[in-house]
Amino acid sequence: LLNISNVLNRSVISCCYEFGKTIVNRPALGVFPGKDWPEKLKSVLLSVAPKGLSKVTTMMCGSCSNENAYKVMFMTYMRKQRGQRLQFNHEETESCMINMPPGSPKLSILSFKGAFHGRTLGVLSTTHSKYVHKIDVPAFEWPIASFPAYKYPLKDHVAENKREDERCLAEVEDLIVSYKKKGNPVAGIVVEPIQSEGGDNEASPEFFQNLQRIAKKHGSGLLIDEVQTGGGPTGRMWCHEHFNLDSPPDIVTFSKKMQLGGYYHNDDFTVEMPYRVFNTWMGDPGKLVMLSGVVEVINRDNLLGVVEESGQTLRRGLDRLAEVHPNLVSAVRGRGTFLAFSAPDTKTRDSIITKLRNKGVQAGGCGEVSVRLRPALIFQPSHAEIFLDKLSQVLNEIK
Repeated sequence: LLNISNVLNRSVISCCYEFGKTIVNRPALGVFPGKDWPEKLKSVLLSVAPKGLSKVTTMMCGSCSNENAYKVMFMTYMRKQRGQRLQFNHEETESCMINMPPGSPKLSILSFKGAFHGRTLGVLSTTHSKYVHKIDVPAFEWPIASFPAYKYPLKDHVAENKREDERCLAEVEDLIVSYKKKGNPVAGIVVEPIQSEGGDNEASPEFFQNLQRIAKKHGSGLLIDEVQTGGGPTGRMWCHEHFNLDSPPDIVTFSKKMQLGGYYHNDDFTVEMPYRVFNTWMGDPGKLVMLSGVVEVINRDNLLGVVEESGQTLRRGLDRLAEVHPNLVSAVRGRGTFLAFSAPDTKTRDSIITKLRNKGVQAGGCGEVSVRLRPALIFQPSHAEIFLDKLSQVLNEIK
């Protein structure tokens, strides 16, 4: 998952040599962080933080990043409910020990159909992409809203897709109101900038802008899950930066291409009391060392610019193939090189992926009929042309 997809990159290798002790000796950051840890967080993770988010908490993976971010949204919601009272009362401290209110309040997280936020117990209640992840596992009774399902090409369906945005946003607000009425208020909303596992489903900047306004109106936190999209594949370090939100999201989670997991957040979502968000490892300094090399190469070689240029080449080529093979390629979508298209059915999609593999090209499937593209940041326009030629060969074989 090295985002620059080159394990022998000199910047990354030099980090391994320079910080060999860090790689060998992994401290338990939860209790024994090194004295240089705050400075490392500042110089590496916070150097690429989403605009407006000045705090970061490290974790190991995407699931535990979201899991703990959910906890932070619950804690922040309850802190605001208490108002000026800063301390927990006796009833709260006693009732939480037996999983009862008021110490264990009935709160919910609103998620979207088709979403994937992880496989651990809490986040699994907000994952809705494949039954194999969820079956036989108890789930929380939390609201699930529709995510926009657009018609393509987008330029030919502006009015219909605007109505789809409005329908889904109205559903979000209705769910927030109804869950509050039945005593299970929505403490937070979690959403992916592009629903990756669920089929590379995208939504408009206007959808996300209005979603944030609804969250603020009802006092719910907004968590944008950038575990898949963060790290540059959309042409920005963070995909939500394409959306021109009124203000930064409350929390942004990350993992995968960032080498380690964690979440950025604003001051309002800081948990003051120790051990409320805690585990033994709280991330891995060795992975932060690797990330420092990755960030250096991204900046040095202008790889976000490369992604934009290569993405344009890919997009134009995919659009052209959709015109030539409308029965095989449709709904070309995405940002940067984080692109996808739809096949007519699952069998055809799987055949495309298999035939590409046999020609030396690694592509992936997501959702029921989608082919997703995930090239490394070093992927050049010339590489895009090679891929498009291979894909054209495959499509000609299938037709």
